[in-house]
Amino acid sequence: MKRTCLVLTGLISVCITIAQPRMLENYFWQKLDNGLEVVVYENNRVPLATIEMAVKNGSYTEGAEYSGLSHLFEHMFFKANNDYPDQEKFIRRTEELGMIWNGTTSTERVNYYFTFDRDSLEQGLRFMNAAVRFPIYRAEDMEKERPVVDGEFQRAESDPYFVIWHEVQKRSWGDLVTRKNPIGDHDVINTATPEKMMVIKDKYYFPNNSVLVIAGDVNHETAFATARKIFGDWKASDFDPHVKYPIPEFKPLAANEYFVKETSIAQTPLLLYQWHGPDT
Repeated sequence: MKRTCLVLTGLISVCITIAQPRMLENYFWQKLDNGLEVVVYENNRVPLATIEMAVKNGSYTEGAEYSGLSHLFEHMFFKANNDYPDQEKFIRRTEELGMIWNGTTSTERVNYYFTFDRDSLEQGLRFMNAAVRFPIYRAEDMEKERPVVDGEFQRAESDPYFVIWHEVQKRSWGDLVTRKNPIGDHDVINTATPEKMMVIKDKYYFPNNSVLVIAGDVNHETAFATARKIFGDWKASDFDPHVKYPIPEFKPLAANEYFVKETSIAQTPLLLYQWHGPDT
């Protein structure tokens, strides 16, 4: 029996004033000479530390030919680099440091994090440094990882909410929909090459396009000094990627739109509204 999901989309104009947040207690911030922003949060409740690297990349940077490749790049981050030239050595090092680790990709940022014992902070930062600055994109690793990333896409397609969400995105953003869809396109993911991974790295993976967060049972002065020692020689880009590779302007909706989306995998009706927010 075919179920029905109802979707409504529209456009409203709103004005939002965003105040600059002040630094909260136990938060500290510095910018290195190469433009890398470093944020430290001291919290000694448990003897652990977490480090995270966030990069201004994501689906908003993706034209149709790169749809979903910021996400694939995120997966390849955990494969191989100059210090750990295959994933077996990479994983062995995470086990030696007792790490838990992961990464996520959204529309406007890609982030990677490691959590480990507080005494491993310098070793953890060196591990992050090797992964973000000196990756190796091996064809055999990509052969393994492409179906993993595409499998996430396929699982999403089995969720009736995703079916609705994806239809809303297409109707809201038109021919720029890839820039609002981090999960990507099947064909682009399954034909991705190491060369395309290097294109992404060479466009966006620079200190002056990134933020390093260090949190946990750490001392902020020590954390800043260690970050400066390890990441201080990371060369900044001589260009702003958002100027050199500008993001196209999204067209406003010409009119409110109301439609019904039917799918056999829905169990109950769902009413969904979406608006365009204010431009920047």
